[in-house]
Amino acid sequence: MIAGRGAAMDDSTEPKTEKLPDGVNAEPVLIDRFEIDGDDDNAANRTVIWISRDLNRLASALLLILGLGLFLALPFVLSIGSVLFLPLVTALVLTIVLSPLADSLSRMGLPNIIASFMAVIVFIAIVVIALATILNPAIALFDRVPQLVASIDETFTQFRGQLDWINELNQRIVRLAGRTSEREVVLATPSMVERVALATPMLVLETLLTFLMAFFMIEARVRLRRRLLLERAEFTSSLRAARAIRDVQDRVASYILTVGLINAGVGVVAALGAWALGLDAPVMWGGLAALLNFLPYVGPLIMTGILLLVGMGTAETIILGLVPAGAYLALHAVEANVVTPAILGKRFTVNPVLILIAISYFTWIWGVLGALLSVPILITLIAIFQHLGHPNIVGFLFGEPLFVQPDEGRD
Repeated sequence: MIAGRGAAMDDSTEPKTEKLPDGVNAEPVLIDRFEIDGDDDNAANRTVIWISRDLNRLASALLLILGLGLFLALPFVLSIGSVLFLPLVTALVLTIVLSPLADSLSRMGLPNIIASFMAVIVFIAIVVIALATILNPAIALFDRVPQLVASIDETFTQFRGQLDWINELNQRIVRLAGRTSEREVVLATPSMVERVALATPMLVLETLLTFLMAFFMIEARVRLRRRLLLERAEFTSSLRAARAIRDVQDRVASYILTVGLINAGVGVVAALGAWALGLDAPVMWGGLAALLNFLPYVGPLIMTGILLLVGMGTAETIILGLVPAGAYLALHAVEANVVTPAILGKRFTVNPVLILIAISYFTWIWGVLGALLSVPILITLIAIFQHLGHPNIVGFLFGEPLFVQPDEGRD
């Protein structure tokens, strides 16, 4: 018999109050429906809902703890196994970036294996040309660093008179400490040439391994897509997975290509500016500006410091020495605040805090190459989470799900 909510009940038909076990924290769920004779079934349903909620919370908490532990332990694993993991991650990034080029070459009629090989060769040619443009003048500039420092020291001699009290204080401290010997012990360290010679075999091996893995991954992209579409039980899930992979690939490749073109423009303008200001090797300055601009925030700071060193070391006055760095800062301000936002738009907007964390994280693990890979890795992870669901750590602390599913109607 079905009775309404307001119907009178005797004591035998009153709903029973379920007491949860100790340690279970769940709020009762009100179900807006008619009560059916047999309150044990309703109580069992409510208990199942409570248990389901608690299990979901427990699973989410374990996943959060596991993710945090993985985030903290991953640097040590990746650093120790850098000989394997660094070429692998670099090859994955190159695969994402170069796959659209290989697809374009395949549509032009080239076989897949030749298209994949040509995509890798084009990238290697670009890298070789860029390094040839930058390295030789950069090495010459590095050899001039002691002279530049000495020139800067001479420029600031007029201010040393105000700092004589520091030298006197240092001499008094030395006398009080009882240092009578002025001999200094200098530890012999390997020269730059020796370091390069020692690192060259490992560098060549890792580079060769990286490009080989990138080639085979690019060549296997067609088989991977075919397996995703044909070798799964549900065609809908296969289609969603293929679309997700294609979207991640297109987003990351579009971002890197667009940023690369912007940085190339910055390099051209910087080279013209260096030529106008009379700096040596203006092409090197343009290439260095373009390369360092791939490191958001950090790269421009390094470029500014180098220009300050060269400007102050070669100019006759302090004001003239500040001109190259000031001109570059003006160029960077226009590029970062006007050109890049106008071209990239909101689709590729990334939180600056995430960028700095990614740069610091991967620089700590893999050094300079890790810094260059940090932004592509971050963009890839963001694109993946846009399909899987965004982490909702703050909301999870207040009882919300750990992952927020993406909108179905998102473009």
